[in-house]
Amino acid sequence: MTRWAAPGRVNLIGEHTDYNDGFVLPLALAQRTVVTVEPAERSVVRSSREDDPVTFAAATVAPGDVTGWAAYVAGVFWAFRAAGHAVPDLDLHVDGDVPVGAGLSSSASLECAVAVALAELGGLDLGRTELARLARRAENEFVGAPTGGMDQMAAMHGAAGRLVFLDTRTDAVELVPFPLAEHGLALLVVDTRAPHQLVDGQYGQRRADCAEAAEQLGVPALRDATLDAVERLTDERLRRRARHVVSEDARVLEVVDRLTAGADPRGIGPLLSASHASMRDDFAITVPHVDVAQDVMERAGAHGARMTGGGFGGCVIGLVEAADVDRVSGAVAAAYAERGWTAPVAFTAVASGGAGPA
Repeated sequence: MTRWAAPGRVNLIGEHTDYNDGFVLPLALAQRTVVTVEPAERSVVRSSREDDPVTFAAATVAPGDVTGWAAYVAGVFWAFRAAGHAVPDLDLHVDGDVPVGAGLSSSASLECAVAVALAELGGLDLGRTELARLARRAENEFVGAPTGGMDQMAAMHGAAGRLVFLDTRTDAVELVPFPLAEHGLALLVVDTRAPHQLVDGQYGQRRADCAEAAEQLGVPALRDATLDAVERLTDERLRRRARHVVSEDARVLEVVDRLTAGADPRGIGPLLSASHASMRDDFAITVPHVDVAQDVMERAGAHGARMTGGGFGGCVIGLVEAADVDRVSGAVAAAYAERGWTAPVAFTAVASGGAGPA
């Protein structure tokens, strides 16, 4: 019996840029999905969060055979096999503390834990980027979620005290220093408890809008567009969607430049807030629970705050003084209580290592 684990992730900045060949800047969390594995005659997946086990045959499983949470496991088996790698049947038990449905990439965390297990058990000499690509293929083609590759790359390449700067066109990775503790800072994460679901029409519609905008602009992807060109688009919806992506790429690059130069991280706060405004006003992917949390965090003293994740729910992050974590999270909780909303859950995110043995 062996144990493998992979982290969830928080995206510091760079939302909906990954499928536009752009730039993202996530960090791997200390919270992890753990998969305990042993040989079996037929694959069985159990989870501490689910009542019933799910079975499938590693040698034949195909898209549509397994649905729901277990599809993220079966999909990795399928992706390995589709890439020409032998996959054994396994008995897998899934556990961990990555919040589900919060936009912290619990699905990619599960996929990547399974991927490193299959690679090690099979003696496969696969690099971390290749493993991330296989995990992404499982999510795109087996589960049917049209996501970019940021989540899996963050889970594979994460490092303690570092952000994962990813160029999604080339999959080039650079680890960027994120010395919050040295500056008396913390990255506060507030799970708004608003439902978060990516396998729906909203995410796909945003992706389609971006593709259409790029086509009208005559560029391979919005990463190649300029703001001046975007402002000349005649369709207001496409103009707003493209403006978010192009301006968000610029914000990511500025954050990387500042942190790489050793600047005080407090200086990136306004860029986080500008990112949120762009997601709210141009990309239209925030919801009231998210906007209230972001606004309250700023009013309570956060240097900057933004929604993180695909949108329509999930988490808000705030760059705060370490001494103010309880006060800022308490302010959000009070605002939710005033509105009769479910209480949010808050924690601090610590940049941690990537997938590997547990």
